[in-house]
Amino acid sequence: MPCTTILVGRMASNDGSTIIALNDDAGSFHYTPKKVTVVPARKEPTVYKSVLSGVEIPMPGDAMSHTAAPNAVEGKGIWAASGINEANVSMTATETITSNPRVLGADPLAVGGIGEEDIVLLVLPYIRSARQGVLRLGSLLEEYSAYEMNGIAFQDEQEIWWLETIGGHHWMARRVPDEGVVVMPNQLGIDGLDLTDTQGKNNLFSKDLPEFIAENALDLTLDGPFDPRLAFGSHEDSDHVYNTPRGWYMLRYLLPHSFTWEGPDADYRPEDDDLPWCVRPERKVTARAPPTIPTAATETPASGASTGQLASTGQTCCPSTASGPESLPTAPPSSGSASAPTPLMWPCPSILRCPRSQST
Repeated sequence: MPCTTILVGRMASNDGSTIIALNDDAGSFHYTPKKVTVVPARKEPTVYKSVLSGVEIPMPGDAMSHTAAPNAVEGKGIWAASGINEANVSMTATETITSNPRVLGADPLAVGGIGEEDIVLLVLPYIRSARQGVLRLGSLLEEYSAYEMNGIAFQDEQEIWWLETIGGHHWMARRVPDEGVVVMPNQLGIDGLDLTDTQGKNNLFSKDLPEFIAENALDLTLDGPFDPRLAFGSHEDSDHVYNTPRGWYMLRYLLPHSFTWEGPDADYRPEDDDLPWCVRPERKVTARAPPTIPTAATETPASGASTGQLASTGQTCCPSTASGPESLPTAPPSSGSASAPTPLMWPCPSILRCPRSQST
């Protein structure tokens, strides 16, 4: 099954948890065994060297203990895939996404940069919030470049952020609304980015991204707000076979009654390029749903019947601009005796659960 990511905000889950879920695939016609390991605190080398690209990056000396899910067989890179650190912050690093020749011509990928193999070990030991994860990875991308396009999720007990790389040195990230659910096939997905959100409340991006867009005429929006999917993403025939049908099915699973999904009057079809990046589900999502949804999307024909697991409450898509998350209801503050919500994450091959942090 192709790499697929699902992100669930804390008010969209049934127990107040933030949930990030990712399956980690292997290439065609072979299987890559994985293992779950615990990396002790302060044991990372002072200089990280990538097995695949050879890039060398100085590392801070105060690395926290964290889990990882690297390849079990050595020789083809580390590929840590995902993990949770001792500050109860987690991340993924294995969702390959797409771009287009206009972006890659303006900011080419670097042969000696960083990629999926490296990201977890470069970032996770040093972050104490999801937002810090975005900022640390963003600074590394700006300095060392990327050799491939990637989407990465960062999660703490309160927030989820999703980062997408743009060419070699640029990037953007959106905060997932607390009531929102994001489904991600192997395609650049963010469909709204407020470049005026200079405080980084709900949008973060590389320092010169507005200038990069203007200098290279990347904004294809005729009217309305800036659409980064049009500017930075791909809309190829291969996407309409490999990516958009997967996204369409997962959205239909979450919103079976809110939209018309089939027939001549369908609101969204499997080949559509404007599938929403974030939606409000018709019911709250349980921990069982993230492993189930991508499997069903891969195994069920596009014309198959909806599972009907989620009942209708008439919810609609989350707004795709920066004002969206602010307009959503927020969870009431926790009482002094309550435990904080528990982040959940499913890397391949095992399920990892962060322990609940106890309030004092």
